[in-house]
Amino acid sequence: MFLGTHSPRLDEKGRLILPAKFRDELADGLVLTRGQERCIYVFSQKEFEKVHEQMRQAPLSSRQARDYIRVFLSGASDEVPDKQGRVTIPPALRSYAGLGRELAVIGAGTRAEIWDAAAWQEYLEEKENAFSETDEDAFPGIL
Repeated sequence: MFLGTHSPRLDEKGRLILPAKFRDELADGLVLTRGQERCIYVFSQKEFEKVHEQMRQAPLSSRQARDYIRVFLSGASDEVPDKQGRVTIPPALRSYAGLGRELAVIGAGTRAEIWDAAAWQEYLEEKENAFSETDEDAFPGIL
């Protein structure tokens, strides 16, 4: 499970050092792809296969499903971290997420997300009030 917030930097070659807590899960390979809210989703190879299998269950007659799958998969890139735990983020994904040198890598359960640090801070500030106001209707039996 991916948890926490980490603050790595993007180097001049477009690489980031994966947080140490995430390396074991991602050591055998990972998939980077467009995420919602202009971040990059990071899946282990195994988890990405599960997500892809769920997508395959969507009916071809659903235009929304076809559109989502096209955007999601056309931006996907499979990567293997090097011995130092670095992974290269392709230029198209760096551009999509508006990444500068300062990053926020957050754990989101079954995936990690890569954000530009300023964009993450802005998103978090915007969503914290809604987080505080979340009631049991959103997560029955948890809150």
